[in-house]
Amino acid sequence: MTAAAAIRPLDPRQDLALVEALYAEAADYWLLADRQPPDRAKAEAFFTDAPRGCDPAASARLGLFVGGRLSGVAELSFGFPQAGDAYLGLMLLAPRARGAGHGAAFLAACEALARARGCARLFLAVLEANPRGRAFWLRQGFGLTGLARHDDETGHTLHRMEKMLA
Repeated sequence: MTAAAAIRPLDPRQDLALVEALYAEAADYWLLADRQPPDRAKAEAFFTDAPRGCDPAASARLGLFVGGRLSGVAELSFGFPQAGDAYLGLMLLAPRARGAGHGAAFLAACEALARARGCARLFLAVLEANPRGRAFWLRQGFGLTGLARHDDETGHTLHRMEKMLA
């Protein structure tokens, strides 16, 4: 990550418009994942979504800023799938920030935060229809757990991945 990049927590009151603009810029992901373009409600949900059993208020909502511009977002929850685990519900980069090492650096910051909270494992789900995403996660040391589920709403199959942090 370049010296002009920084990561900070995002606030729904101050940063909603930034997240909404980033989602519009990264509409390619949302068209794949949701089969429809993102809207304001999708950006609002970034600040409240969390896996089942997790407290959304305890989740970390992070922004990656490159050259002072929001270029990525991540949502990291704690206590899923089990107590002591962390779950990366979303890590999304703007197309202009992809392929420059920002994803690996952003993930490293998420991992450091999970470790600081005492988590030994980091989980995520990857869409079967996203081979580039899956390849990224594999390069970052994640492995498939063998758990998968089909989402009837989107028609996607999601595969759970895991990385040991300890």
